[in-house]
Amino acid sequence: MERNTQLILDVFAEASVRATFFTLGWIAVRHPGLVRRIADAGHEVASHGFSHIRVDSQTPEDFRDDVRKSRRVLEDIAGVPVRGYRAATFSVGPHTPWAWRTLEEEGYAYSSSVYPVARDFYGVPDAPRTAYRPDGATTLVEIPISTVRFGARNWPCGGGGYFRLLPYWLSRAAIDRVNRVDDMPAVFYIHPWELDPGQPRAGGAPLKSRLRHYVNLSKTHDRLRRLARDFRWDRIDRAFDLAGGPR
Repeated sequence: MERNTQLILDVFAEASVRATFFTLGWIAVRHPGLVRRIADAGHEVASHGFSHIRVDSQTPEDFRDDVRKSRRVLEDIAGVPVRGYRAATFSVGPHTPWAWRTLEEEGYAYSSSVYPVARDFYGVPDAPRTAYRPDGATTLVEIPISTVRFGARNWPCGGGGYFRLLPYWLSRAAIDRVNRVDDMPAVFYIHPWELDPGQPRAGGAPLKSRLRHYVNLSKTHDRLRRLARDFRWDRIDRAFDLAGGPR
């Protein structure tokens, strides 16, 4: 975790990029120095929950406890307000209508937890592609992962396995389209493990899972460096003008 996250920090420092780090409380407790380095470098520290449990597998009460605990832990360690949240495996949507209201009540200003695509275990394909006020929220904003609209479907271009599987030029063209044609910031994500081609290989995993997780790990670092240079990037709270003071 320390090594792989530092690789991302180094890429961003080289390109003068500031970003948002959605961080697990579980990780922060075990690597507090890393969280402080992220904040000291000018990046936004946001919550990824405490234990990486899907929202739709929690009760509303368990969810509230999780997001409250993670926010407190991150703020205590980083010494900065935590205003953003991302659900594990993009597991927030119409099936969890209480989640956005809970986040708002717990002091979060925004969520970036919806991917408007059709996938086997996540995705809300008919969700808005731009930032929106979700049902049940009065101030909280949902900022979806970026997609491009082609034909009658939304196509993913916001990172993850697609960034490793597809050729770089296609990812670059899609993000450029979001900026120019849709006239909005692109929301792109990457995990620290995606920069680690030497990570252990899990035995017995299905072929589909192996492709999703291990494909082109050796190319991710260089692709991320190119991406950092090819566009202007910033923290989510600044890119979407949400960088207010603590609530």
